[in-house]
This record gives sequence, C-alpha cells and structure tokens, in this order.
Amino acid sequence: MSKTQLESTSFPGEDCKQLMVMDGERDQESTGSNESSPREEIDIAQEILSVIESVARLGDYRRSHKKECYGLVRRMKLLLPFLEEIKDFDGPISYVGIASLSSLKKALVLAMKLLTTCNEGSKIYLVVENEAVMMRFHNVHEKLWKALEAVPLDEFEISDEVKEQWFHTLRQFYMVVQVELMKVQLRRAKRRTDTQDIELAMDMMVVLTKKDDRNADRAIIERLAKKLELLSVEDLEIETVAMRNLVKERGNQITESTQQMIDLLNKFKQIVGMEVTDVLDDPAVPKMLKKSPSLIIPHEFLCPITLEIMTDPVIVASGQTYERESIQKWIDSNHRTCPKTRETLAHLSLAPNYAIKNLILQWCVNNNFELPKKHVPASSDSETSSSEHQEKISSLVKDLSSSQLEIQRKAVKKIRVLSKENPENRILIASNGGIPPIVQLLSYPDSKILEHAVTALLNLSIDENNKRLITKEGAVPAIIEVLNSGTTEARENSAATLFSLSMLDENKVTIGLSDGIPPLVDLLQNGTARGKKDAATALFNLSLNHSNKGRAIDAGIVTPLLQLIKDRNLGMVDEALSIFLLLASHPEGRNEIGQLSFIETLVELMKDGTPKNKECATSVLLELGSTNSSFMLAALQFGVYEHLVEISESGTNRAQRKANSLLQLMSKAEHI
Repeated sequence: MSKTQLESTSFPGEDCKQLMVMDGERDQESTGSNESSPREEIDIAQEILSVIESVARLGDYRRSHKKECYGLVRRMKLLLPFLEEIKDFDGPISYVGIASLSSLKKALVLAMKLLTTCNEGSKIYLVVENEAVMMRFHNVHEKLWKALEAVPLDEFEISDEVKEQWFHTLRQFYMVVQVELMKVQLRRAKRRTDTQDIELAMDMMVVLTKKDDRNADRAIIERLAKKLELLSVEDLEIETVAMRNLVKERGNQITESTQQMIDLLNKFKQIVGMEVTDVLDDPAVPKMLKKSPSLIIPHEFLCPITLEIMTDPVIVASGQTYERESIQKWIDSNHRTCPKTRETLAHLSLAPNYAIKNLILQWCVNNNFELPKKHVPASSDSETSSSEHQEKISSLVKDLSSSQLEIQRKAVKKIRVLSKENPENRILIASNGGIPPIVQLLSYPDSKILEHAVTALLNLSIDENNKRLITKEGAVPAIIEVLNSGTTEARENSAATLFSLSMLDENKVTIGLSDGIPPLVDLLQNGTARGKKDAATALFNLSLNHSNKGRAIDAGIVTPLLQLIKDRNLGMVDEALSIFLLLASHPEGRNEIGQLSFIETLVELMKDGTPKNKECATSVLLELGSTNSSFMLAALQFGVYEHLVEISESGTNRAQRKANSLLQLMSKAEHI
C-alpha cells in the first residue's frame, strides 16, 4: 500500500462494525474450501493497515494513560513491515492463514477502540475506573499476543529480516502480558510515578468518600482539576460531552460510580464559574431552540462560558469574546486569566464587540429568531444591594478590631459563615482587609473566637491569592498554636487549614520550619476519627516535601501510623500506607520503618487485606526492597512469596505490576 493510499484511508467507528461483519461473512464462505484467494487475504491486510494508520492519526492521549497508549501504538506499528509483505504476496493462503489474520484484525480493532477512549473519552472516568481501563489494556495485549502467535509465517513467505522483527514484536507483547518490567525502568520511573499515583489516589479517596462538606475539600478539588487538566472552560465543555457519551453508552443508567463522576465534574465547573447543568442535556442548545432543533446557531455567536447565544458580547484583553454578564462574574470571582486561553489578562477592561453583535442581530432577523430576554433588575436596586453587602462586610471587618470581646466574637462568627458561602465573599473579606485582624484573633484566649477565626481562615484559604495573604500575615505559627491547644473542633480545623495552605509548595516549607508537623502527629495519634483524617491528609501533603519527611519521622509519626494499620475499624489503612510509601523514599524513613515487625505487618496485609490494602502494602515493600535486599529476605522469611504470586495473578492491575517487580527483586536477592 502506497503512502498516498495510507494517508487517504479513513476508519471511523462504524467501519469497525463493518469489518467485524465482514469477518463473519468470510468465515461462513470459507467453510467449503481449505484455501482462499490472495485477493481476500490482501483485503484483510489492507484493513489491518487501515486500523494501524487510524490509530497513528489519533494524536495525543489522556495524561492518566498516556504511557500505556504510546507503548501499545508503538508495538502496533512494528507490524507494518509484515503487513506490507503480505500485501505483496500473490500465492494461495490456507483458511488457517486467513483465520489468523482475521483474529489479528479483531484484536487490533479492540486496541483501536481502547485507544480512542483514551484519546477522547472522559478524563474523570479514566481515573475513577482506572483498574477497569488497565484491565482492558491487559486483555488487548493478551489477544494481540495470541493472534500473533497463531499466524503461520511460513505460508506467507515472509523474509528472514521481517521474521526476526515479527518474533521480536511477539516477545514484546508477551512481556507486557506477563508484566515483566526491567529493573532499570523501575529505578528510573518508579519514585516519580508512585508519588503521583498515590497522591492522585489520596485526593480521589478524600473527595469521593468525604461525608462532611467543609471547604478544605475545595483545595483538593482544585489540585485534582489541575492533574486532570480540567481547569479551562473549553476543557470542561469537552469533558461534559465525553461524560454524556459515557452515560449513553451505559444505557442512560446512572450508577453510583457514574453519579460520583458527574458530581466531580460539577465541582470542577463550579471552580471556574460555569453553570452546572444536567449532563444528559445536549450542549450548546438553548432552551428556546427546543421547538426548532434544526436551527443551528453559529458557534462564534455562543458565549464560551454559558454556551448560549450572546446578547451583549464584549472583548477581553486576550481578544476573546464573551457575554458581558458571564465574563464579569468570572472577573468578580478574582480570576485574572482568559477562561478560554488561560493566558493572564493584561487588563480587566471590557470592550463592546459591535461587529459580533450586529452579525448576531442580522442572523436573528434572517432566521426569525428572537433573542432571549434576560431579567435585569433595576440598576439602582442592584447597585444598592451590592453596596449594602460591601458595607456589611466592611463593617464586620472593623468590628474584628473592636475593644469589646462580644462584638469581636459575633463579627468573626458572621465572617466564618460568609466566607463559606461563595467565592465573592472570600474576595470581599480579603479586599476589605479582613485577613490581618482575623490572624490577630488567633492569639486571643477566648476559645470560641479561636474556633471561629481558624475556621474563617480555612474558608478564606480556598482562594489562591488568600493562601499567600494568610501566610504573609504570619498566620502559620498562630494556626499551629491553635492546633496545639485549641478545642477539639478548632484543632481539627487548624489541621485542615494547614492542609489547604500547603497546596502551595512554599507553604509546605514554611509549615515544616514552623514546627507544624509535631502537633499534626499528635492529632494523628490522639485525635477523634475526623481529627485523625484531617491530620493524615495534611501530613501526606506536607511529606511530599523531602525535608518534611525527616521532620515527620523525628516527630514520631511511625507509631500512630502503625496504630492506624492495626485498628482497621478506623478505615485508614490505605491512608497510613500512603504516608509510609513517601517515608520509605527517605533514608531515615527506611531505617525507622524497616524493622522486622513492620515487614511482618506488610506481609500480613498482603495476605488478608483488601485489594487496595494489598496494593499499597506491596508498593511500600517494593520501595524498601529496591534499596536494600535485606528487606526482601526478611519478607521471604515471613512467607511473602506465595502472597506475591497470588497478587500477581489476581490483584489490582497496579498491585500485579508491583508484585511482579518484587518477585524479580527477590529472585536476585536470593542469589546475593
């Protein structure tokens, strides 16, 4: 097949179905003969080439499975020389040869469907149901390996050079199926990948299972949005379409897992100021068009934020056009970037786009379309209401510095409530100078004032700029003091505040240097169930900083972590193991936790823990064993081998990879 032919080949999803039907027709037609024509065999080769070429045109893949996708595509491309030789072959081919090529094509079509999911599917789905996706990769590799193994090369008169490459490709697929990763690859990529994987898993765990509705979750949601690259309006529009397609593929049945994914998508939308709508509603179709669905509004007439036709289009500094009301809300929420391009705006002025407005009006006349009438409150009423609200917040901020304790107590309580309600209030409180007096209140002896003040800072810290303002005002030592001596609720909310502030890397360092880790360790050991979770989340985040790992070890974090593992009723085994995994990458951490009793505990979890417990325990043991073979030998003494074999066969996908790597390390350790 020529390069021109390959470039002109298209392979949409419907073609996949047609090829599957064609396979069935061939099977029926072939039953009366042991040989088929070269033309038929060449047709299949061309179809396989079309599949591989279509895959090559897919482009980039979702970040969560990019490595697996590129690896699969690379191995698929290795088949091209073999297929070109088959295409040039003009001899008769047996039914067995045709059947083997047909099986290969079916396996490649499955691979293409999986790669398409990773190219345009829901990013949230790929993360939430990661294990199911990874199992699909495993199944695809297994089918490809079996199909390749069944191909009778001698019948095709394949050249020795291509045969050698064929067997090399076959070995590659076999290696992937068996998950036999090279030790060099582990040492190069393991720590980076493990930290990212476990941090992502920790964030998902908190967001999807959180029972209360505190604003600390907002910081985690923001971090998740960054990891999934779902921070722009455009990305979220694409994700909404992908989520809608996913629901339709599942017969419009909203399962618990699907609802969790939709809820998370809606939280991402709230962060960027998008309107939360029913995911099943068709996009970019305003309500007034439901009676005339054939009428399509030009894309450039739609506001990128609301996806509704614009009535008052304005241009921002980036050159993009938005509905005035929508972009004003975005700016009022303290955003200083263009929602579509994400570039920083040189200024916040809005200029009317008369050209687009005239085009919209002319289009409406030509299509007998009536622009939606938006309810606009009387300007005086609106301005009065906004002015009164600003005055209220300004007055409350002044009351924070009152000489009367009761006035201060009432003011900080009201600010605590207002700061939880919406982003606008958080910006107004900060812009009116509310953060410094709230920080000052943290030194008061009144327990209620302390509780309200630290919780208000927790709510205010959701805003990125406020995180820096709070730290700049020297709040960290005062928050740590409340964590040391406050009421139960105040201590828990102090831990949550430190977690929120530690989203900024520079604040991780500040909190560590301010001795914030010892009281968090104390809360982890002696706090309520909620307090332990707050402390664990904060300590995990802080331990992403290398120096803080040593501080956590010096503060005695190992003892309460071990207690969390022993007391499984708390449901924090995975959180504890996640922190242990970070500590195991630190020399002091390895010395502290690499005791025989801990190794035995890991082996016990690998024996009778939950699938997630086994995965985390295996990851920790691999981290320890990668630097010191004595840990491997100790684990072998506790009978870990048979548990590893079981995990490598029936554990989660990630656990299987770790278990196979451990088995390889142990094999080397036994010969040292």
